[in-house]
Amino acid sequence: MKQLSGNKKKQAFSLFFILGGLFIASLVSCNLIFQKFFFWSPFSFLPEDWGAIQEFTFEISVGILPYPITFLITDLISEIFGRKKANLVVVSGLVAALFTLLVVSVSDAVPATSWSPVNDTMFTKVFGLTGVAVGASMLAYLFAQLIDVRLFHFWKNLTGGKYLWIRNNFSTMGSQLIDTSTVLVLLCTAGAIAWDQFFNLLLSGFLFKVIVALFDTPIFYLVTFWARKHFALQLGEEISLD
Repeated sequence: MKQLSGNKKKQAFSLFFILGGLFIASLVSCNLIFQKFFFWSPFSFLPEDWGAIQEFTFEISVGILPYPITFLITDLISEIFGRKKANLVVVSGLVAALFTLLVVSVSDAVPATSWSPVNDTMFTKVFGLTGVAVGASMLAYLFAQLIDVRLFHFWKNLTGGKYLWIRNNFSTMGSQLIDTSTVLVLLCTAGAIAWDQFFNLLLSGFLFKVIVALFDTPIFYLVTFWARKHFALQLGEEISLD
């Protein structure tokens, strides 16, 4: 662990808090917006003779859009600040999500005024399943994120700190499969999503997360190389904030 002092240590703390803030914002927003679903045809530009691949369409919740960012951030924190700080951010995200659930539950319980732009029925329709979403996603989230951090450091140690793309992608892909399947089982069991949508949403959700994980690899490289240069870190070296 590298010990910093003066302005460099302040900058390291700032980077850690910025990453942590982005992590918590991404996590909380996932649970608030998950009830809207959208479709995306990423291979529509291919020739028609590609058949099923060209016609493949994702059908996924908008809540999945910010979620892969959480895995990118835990990978960055793991790489720059170490496993303990990554786990700390994961636990902080859980606390933030539970606090959000409390706020939404109280807001749903209090009666709306007659002139309120959003009445009780509308509010409940949009946010009424937040408790189910938070409960399901938090169980899956804790499981997947802690596994992601563990797999990240497994690959980091195995490769001697080299090959960033291996630990960034292999840790995320494995944990994303666990996360996607777990949260869908819980949501289907709770009745928030019909079981006949399970396999379609599982395939769409997992493939979408894998694609995003591949696309965020350049960001992972860019931030990691910047941090190494800015804080004069050796290969595999991490910053101590203690």
